[in-house]
Formats: sequence, structure tokens, C-alpha cells
Amino acid sequence: MKLLTASLVKALQTNQTGKPLVKFFNPVGAATWLVSELDEDGDTLFGLADLGFGCPELGYISLQELQGLRLPFGLGIERDIHFSTDLTITEWADKARTAGSILQVA
Repeated sequence: MKLLTASLVKALQTNQTGKPLVKFFNPVGAATWLVSELDEDGDTLFGLADLGFGCPELGYISLQELQGLRLPFGLGIERDIHFSTDLTITEWADKARTAGSILQVA
């Protein structure tokens, strides 16, 4: 699966809402990323990263690195095509830190 379509690239590069537009996840693990911005370099993402260790954090993520991850069974990182939210990335971060995981935010 291509992690970002052309329309998502444009949306992330022009996003002024503060809301994450994309959710990536590890299909065989606990890692989850919520992304709200993409730099003009086309690689640097900004969002909330939760690697499954109980301490989600805001920061920068390399799209190339996510696309390059090779997981068991020949799988890679996937995009949740049904993801949408009314929360901003900051609200997600606050709630995820309190809960210990992005996956525990209701």
C-alpha cells in the first residue's frame, strides 16, 4: 500500500486545522502514528508517535523510514483508510499520554 496518496500529500502540506489527517499503524505490533503535517521536502511528517511503550510523544517522523520498515510475514506499515477525528494533534497527545497509548483514547 502506498502510504500517502497525492491528495493526502497536498492536504498534509496545507493543513491549518491542527487535526491529524492520517493514521499509520503496525499491523503486527502496537506502533501507531497520527500525522497532521508534511513538510515541503515530502518526507518530514509531524505528528504523534506511539511505539507501544506507554509514552506517546509529539515529534517528527520520516515518511521514507516508515515506508522502509519491513515487518514479519512480508508486511509493512499501513494507513488506516477509515481514520478521521475531531481532536487536534495536541488534544490527542494529552489524552494519549494520560491513557498511556493512542489506542486507549476513546
